[in-house]
Amino acid sequence: MKNLVAFLAAVMLLTGGTRAHAELVDKVAAVVNRDVIAMSEVQQRAAPEMQRLNSEPDPRKRADERAQLLKTALDTLIGEKLMEAEVQQLGITTTEAEVDDLVQDVLKQNNVPDMKQFEQLLVNEGYTLASYREMLRKRVVRDKLLRMKVGPKVKVTEEDLKAAYTQYTRLEGEDVEVHARHILVQVDAKATPEQVAAAKQKAEGIAKEARRPGMDFSALARARSEGPSAADGGDLGYFKRGVMVPAFEKAAFNLKQGEVSEPIRTNFGWHILKVEERRNVSVASYEEMKPKLESKLLNEKTEKFLDQYVQELRSKANVEVKM
Repeated sequence: MKNLVAFLAAVMLLTGGTRAHAELVDKVAAVVNRDVIAMSEVQQRAAPEMQRLNSEPDPRKRADERAQLLKTALDTLIGEKLMEAEVQQLGITTTEAEVDDLVQDVLKQNNVPDMKQFEQLLVNEGYTLASYREMLRKRVVRDKLLRMKVGPKVKVTEEDLKAAYTQYTRLEGEDVEVHARHILVQVDAKATPEQVAAAKQKAEGIAKEARRPGMDFSALARARSEGPSAADGGDLGYFKRGVMVPAFEKAAFNLKQGEVSEPIRTNFGWHILKVEERRNVSVASYEEMKPKLESKLLNEKTEKFLDQYVQELRSKANVEVKM
């Protein structure tokens, strides 16, 4: 279940996943009271996360993770159905002006210049403007429900903040950040296994070339990388843990300064990574960190109480899972 902040602020253009494919057979995944959740809805909701499974080489692990992603998506949809029923029972409504404001926020967050381009982007993702506005309307009323039922329980004290800062200083004081460059060999999302293997072989050749004595990695990146950072010599700047995708981060923080990685697979393709520099992370002051820590704790506590609230609703409802 996403936390309250996701319902309040992170309503991005692609929220809710990509368009369900026509070849999906629509089966019933669950029945919530009298409302049906179709299997296509579950697959649509899980689709963005499913994409990262393409890089998992172990079929058994990939199947297990796929099953878990579908379960999580179904649980989220069940929670939303239960909250929609509560919204109707409590008579919570929204106005067109509130939805208009949210649409404008989405345009601003995604740097979309006008409604005409926005509508075209929606069509590309399988929405009409009317269906997208309806999705936003449901989010607004769920937000109001959560403010009513969950919001009053969420409190962050000064003691909470100081304890979080102590933990932050302990972790950050021992951590490092790295300055890295990379070379990308792109792999299309619909690539065949043979195409993926061919791209990997190409990446292995580039990695071997990058390890040659005296090789200028930035020049090699400008010449060979297929990513948007090629013009900058593949420069990724400095980054800390928790910023990059897991496979990329693991390689970056395991490499010594000056080392070049083996090809790393992500949704974009195969990456060859070089760590230019490693340095200790400077610890920010309590006053600097206080707003970030407060936001983090609010998110964590909100998610905890939100999960509890949904479980309470679920215990009182008739939920039949058929997936």
